[in-house]
Order: sequence, then C-alpha cells, then structure tokens
Amino acid sequence: MIGISKLYCGTVEPSDALRYGRRSGDLPSHLLQFSEDKKPVVVWNVTRACNLKCVHCYAKAIDRKSEGELSHEQGLSLIDDLAAFGAPVILFSGGEPLMRPDLVTLASYAVSRGMRAVISTNGTLITKDKAKELKAVGLSYVGVSLDGMEEVNDRFRGKKGAYKDAMAGIRNCQEVGLKVGLRFTINRMNMAEVPRIFDLLEEYKIPRVCFYHLVYAGRGSQLMKEDLDHGETREVVDLIIDRTRDLHDRGITKEVLTVDNHADGPYLYLRMLRERRSRAEEVFELLEMNEGNSSGRGIGCVSWDGAVHADQFWRHYSFGNVRERPFSEIWSDLSNPLMAKLKEKKRHIKGRCAGCRWLDVCAGNFRVRAEAVTGDIWAADPACYLTDEEIF
Repeated sequence: MIGISKLYCGTVEPSDALRYGRRSGDLPSHLLQFSEDKKPVVVWNVTRACNLKCVHCYAKAIDRKSEGELSHEQGLSLIDDLAAFGAPVILFSGGEPLMRPDLVTLASYAVSRGMRAVISTNGTLITKDKAKELKAVGLSYVGVSLDGMEEVNDRFRGKKGAYKDAMAGIRNCQEVGLKVGLRFTINRMNMAEVPRIFDLLEEYKIPRVCFYHLVYAGRGSQLMKEDLDHGETREVVDLIIDRTRDLHDRGITKEVLTVDNHADGPYLYLRMLRERRSRAEEVFELLEMNEGNSSGRGIGCVSWDGAVHADQFWRHYSFGNVRERPFSEIWSDLSNPLMAKLKEKKRHIKGRCAGCRWLDVCAGNFRVRAEAVTGDIWAADPACYLTDEEIF
C-alpha cells in the first residue's frame, strides 16, 4: 500500500509515525502502514456469498452461503484471539460481507474489543437503515468497490444497476457521517476510467480512493491477459500522481493510495528525484518504514471456512484452521517452512528482485503473481515495471 497523497503531497512526515513509537496499537489509522511491529491487519472473508458476479473476484464468490462458514460463536472467538494478539484492524470482506446476517454484530464486537473494524463491500446493500447500523456500532471505514462509471462497472460486476446501487450506498454512508471511500482494480479494460474516478471523488466529496493493481488469483487469473503492460502501468501511475497533486494544489484534501504493486514506491521516489523535490529523502525514509509487501507478516487472511492464508489472494495454501488452533498460534508458528520464509522473505527472493537496490522498500512485491506466472513462489514478480537501469 503506497500512500500517494501522503508521500508525494507531503501530508505525512516521518516524525508523525515516530512520535507514536511506530507501534501498531498506538498509531492512528492513516499511519498504520508505517508500524515497526507489523502486527497483522486481518482480512476475514466472512462469507463466500455475493449478490454480484464480478469478473475479477479473487474469492470466486457464489450466489449462496457456502457450507462450512464459521459460526457466529466461532467468529466471536476469532475476534477475541485477534484482539489479544494485537491485530489493529479487522477487515470484513467476502463475497459480499453484508450478505452475512450477523455482520453488524460481529463488527460491533470487534470494536468493543479495541479493534478498528472496516468492511470491503460492493456497496449495493447499504440501505439507509444499514448505514445507520454500521455507524452506530463504530465502524471505522467502508470501502466500496467500483470499476469505473456505470457502463464499465456494471459489466465488471455482472449486474445492470450495480453502479447506481453502489452510489446510493455511498450517499447513505455519507448522510450518517460514516467514512466511505472507493476501491478500483486497474486493468486494460478500465484504465481509461481512472480520470473519471478522480472526477467522482471531487463531485461527491469522497475522501479516499485505493487503486489496486491486478493480482492473478481466483477469477482474477482469467484477466491476466488484460493486465497492463509495464509501459501502461507507468502511464497510469503517473496519471494517479498527477491527479492527486492537482487536487492537493487546489486545496482539495483526498487520500489516494495504490495497492498490490510495491514497485510504485521506488517509482514515486525516482520521479521526485527527477523533479528535484526537496522532500524526496523524507519519502524514502517513509518507504523504508513501510517495508513493502507484508503478506504473511503485516497482513493475513481468514477464509469463510476458518482457513488461514498469507493474504486474501493466496487462497490455495493454508497454514491451518482457526477451528483447530487460534490464529495467533498459526501466525506465530515458524515450524511451517513457508510461514518462516515469509517472515524474512527478502532472503529468499530470486531473479532480478534478489539484486534490486529497492528490495528493502519493496520486499520482493507479490509472491502470488510470481507463482501464478512462473510456478515459483520466490521468482521475480512479473508486474514489476521498473527497468534494469532503475533497479541495479
């Protein structure tokens, strides 16, 4: 996760994180990525059920509840363990998390145990009443997935009217004072929509957007051929930076982040050096605090059936199940060779990543993409768009 607005526009300084001691439990949400202890943010896919049929769904969601979903009581036990372990955030995802009847109760319980609770949703089920419920229990944030304007989004989501329903959900959150932002997965079929997403932020006063690079997992694997090439990636990242700067220069405060390609950090830093920006070295310090990809360390996933994964995309490998052992034990058990290596992944990276001068701020990028393309978990991430001249 690379905070474009934080880094390029100077809305965060290294001293901001240092002032809190860089402890996950003490940092405010906007500084959490700079924690030193990297207590895991945990994505809990509470259900596989979804009311849409998104073409890039990493979870391969279906239109009904899947057998074996964790019960309400098992969910409460999971939350107890995560809170005691010091996990600062629980992200309720799916499928569509609002398809789970007890979601609000689970979120309320997480907040009562001292965690920040957020949801990742398609937004279409957030009625006025549901928005009030989510606000009342202390939910910190609602991330609504959009893949473009109406025609493009509805095609991606597999349902006509999905865009209008999502926008209604966003407005319902805003009306009750619940922080809401956008999630956008970039690929060749919607790259041209990025400027329109920035227009939407401004028009509807939406404070935050995360631009996700495509990860080859679940149904997203079928879109691999639609992923951007390296030149297109550089083009869209530059566009995101330019539009973020434009908003900032006009005094319009927005939080803009890119996610799932940690090459964005060095790319941004190199651009700032070319532009001779005095803040460049502070940005590099923040990138070192961020540490790049944190799968298996600073982010983890619990599936609807209780299986524990290194992140929400790495669903084909489970380290254990919370029905049998607490998440905290599974996450800390270095007798599993892969878990042990993920805790120190920079020592195991191969290829051009191994000799890259940005390894300390990227950590080898995404292992899932490397495995999907090469069959080797530790091979170089094919989505790294930096040239040899930029990395050696």
